[in-house]
Amino acid sequence: MAKRALILCTGNSCRSQMAEVAMNILSRGKVQAVSAGAKPSGYVHPLAIETLRRAQMPVEGLRSKSWDEFKAQTFDYVITVCDRAKEGCPIWPGHPKQIHWSLPDPAEAEGTDEHKRIVFQQIFADITQRIEQFVAGER
Repeated sequence: MAKRALILCTGNSCRSQMAEVAMNILSRGKVQAVSAGAKPSGYVHPLAIETLRRAQMPVEGLRSKSWDEFKAQTFDYVITVCDRAKEGCPIWPGHPKQIHWSLPDPAEAEGTDEHKRIVFQQIFADITQRIEQFVAGER
């Protein structure tokens, strides 16, 4: 049976969305991931969607969600991908293992559109590397 992971950030528009999709693909069924935010932005950042598409990962059904939507569910892991979400993370039922990946917010990148794409790609590469290490250690 697949383990369950809740991936959290503040706005649930970039990092946690990319991590949700990547975890579901790269874990090959070992981990079922969902993502949410403390203060959901209400949208998935277009460059997050573009980055996932470039990696040939699915983007259908992605939406910005509040962590309140999941507060009655149990998870094996709660993974925070931004420092603000880690600081305000509520206690989850079942005492899941807490993991923190401090990742910069690519939505805050400044400069040309091409530079912003590069920043999103760099963050996504970091996320996929962390997920691959996580999955390799998952038994």
